Amino acid sequence: MANHGRVAFETLGCKLNFSESSALGKSLGEAGYARVAMHDRPDVVVVNTCSVTDHADAKCRNIVRRAKSANPDSFVAVIGCYAQLKPKEISEIEGVDLVLGAQEKFNLAGHLDEHRKRKSEGDESVVIQRGEIRDVHAFHPAVSSGDRTRSFLKVQDGCDYFCAFCTIPLARGRSRSADIATTLAEARKAADAGAKEVVLTGVNIGDFGKAQNETLLELCKALESDAQLRDVSRYRISSIEPNLLTEELIEFVAQSEKFQPHFHIPLQSGSDEVLAAMRRRYRTDLYRDRLNLIVDLMPQAGIGIDVIVGFPGESEAHFATTRDFLLGLPASYLHVFTYSERAKTTALRIDDVVPVSERKARNKMLQQVSMKMQWAHAAKFEGQVRPVLLESDLDEQGRRSGYTPEYVRVAVADGVGCSAGDVVPVELGRMSEGRVQGRVVSP
Repeated sequence: MANHGRVAFETLGCKLNFSESSALGKSLGEAGYARVAMHDRPDVVVVNTCSVTDHADAKCRNIVRRAKSANPDSFVAVIGCYAQLKPKEISEIEGVDLVLGAQEKFNLAGHLDEHRKRKSEGDESVVIQRGEIRDVHAFHPAVSSGDRTRSFLKVQDGCDYFCAFCTIPLARGRSRSADIATTLAEARKAADAGAKEVVLTGVNIGDFGKAQNETLLELCKALESDAQLRDVSRYRISSIEPNLLTEELIEFVAQSEKFQPHFHIPLQSGSDEVLAAMRRRYRTDLYRDRLNLIVDLMPQAGIGIDVIVGFPGESEAHFATTRDFLLGLPASYLHVFTYSERAKTTALRIDDVVPVSERKARNKMLQQVSMKMQWAHAAKFEGQVRPVLLESDLDEQGRRSGYTPEYVRVAVADGVGCSAGDVVPVELGRMSEGRVQGRVVSP
């Protein structure tokens, strides 16, 4: 096998991006690249970008600058959602050599070989290879590896929803997935690598299997019952749309031995008027019903919520309605996003723009609500003994961290003798520094 040098990945954004970076890194390894960290002077740097978070351009520029500082001769390839949406803009960043779109990134090794050779022959031009998103139909499986604790399994890609604020359908294309048999084969790769927890991820995972006449519930049942996955002790369902989180799926998780009592369910607004303007496919009554069913069946379940503040037309009254609605929900934490304008989204047609200063003020208020939710959720478990799956890294105090089934993050003071991937009984104390303090107890 040819030695193509060292490659470093820098990944921005969601768990889906991390699973794809891991899969692409493995494919480069098979092609003769050695994966290293940025500080190890890589010959190639791959920047996997995101279009959801703010300041995508600035973040990309910063990573390219760091890459060139680590090795001025490095070859820089930019891939991912932002590369599909703004390839020309990225190509103008000093230091970028190659920009690959949504489909082209999955032939990363081939593109690197071709264009690194071109550069070595003196051609310094930036190459953009990016097809039209309407022509992207293939589903490329991916599973993260290298972590003995947790693995992210890509089960779905793309989205058919076209919410008013979102560029994901423009960056990733239409919803698609593999069938259950193929997805099980990918999950077995994570199990073979030693993963103890597998997180099902995608853009809109509730849409899994639509083209194959299969469902996410059927996939979950297959994962739990597969004999080759016996060593995976935990599964989690990542973010799922409330209208696709069926009662049957909630009931399955409630009785499951492996699927954890933890849900992350985007809300975006607690105002039905704003939800309609956002082109969301549910209203607050359905959302409330879903959460009430979860806590009826799993009273201590962890529930995370996405919410956007400052969407065009969101009045003070709308925001107050959202805040009050959130305070009435049995939630554990919030992910609060400040609305920012995105090119080619229908939200740009709404004239009633919320000032940026007001958007930031609303974000701060909901961050405070989130903190109260986290404290209240953690307080439910004070004095209880819960199984905690320990993670790899030790903090500066020599403590290991891990999560309970209900997604309470715990710092284990006496877990130094334990190994990453161990599930240990931990007595939970109070929250401090963003984590519940705990101690291992004898079985």
